[in-house]
Amino acid sequence: MTPIHTEDRIADRIEKQIEINAPVSRVWRALTNHDEFGAWFRVKLESPFTVGEEAHGPITWPGYEHVTFRAVVQAIDPEQYFAFTWHPYSIDSTVDYSEETPTLVEFHLEKTATGTLLKVTESGFSDVPDGRRREAFIRNNEGWAQQVKNIEEYVTQKP
Repeated sequence: MTPIHTEDRIADRIEKQIEINAPVSRVWRALTNHDEFGAWFRVKLESPFTVGEEAHGPITWPGYEHVTFRAVVQAIDPEQYFAFTWHPYSIDSTVDYSEETPTLVEFHLEKTATGTLLKVTESGFSDVPDGRRREAFIRNNEGWAQQVKNIEEYVTQKP
């Protein structure tokens, strides 16, 4: 009998968290000031974050300079919650991703005894087209692991 192979199921969400030795107000500024966000996330955003508006600009991460970051800000709840939607791992400039359902990226901040607990969640991978879902999930999972380190390093080096 020939075994049936099924692709491993990809989870619908990525969750990362990090405790940062800095006040909530400092971490919040690094998240929501478009210039500071750009510094640690490595993107040159063209304008401030505004709810309901697209934030966009060239990615400055080596090897991805040909990609334009595009995200629509969904919510800004000062010093607590920031969220945007985007098309995960949309790096092929010949593909129109606009017809795809975007994923939701959420940042939650909580005060701790030593600073700030930052939780990052990206959900909605089950809506990413089959041909892109696995790669998008894997790349973004790796990406968020790096980005939480980047924001921690940024905030602690620039108090």
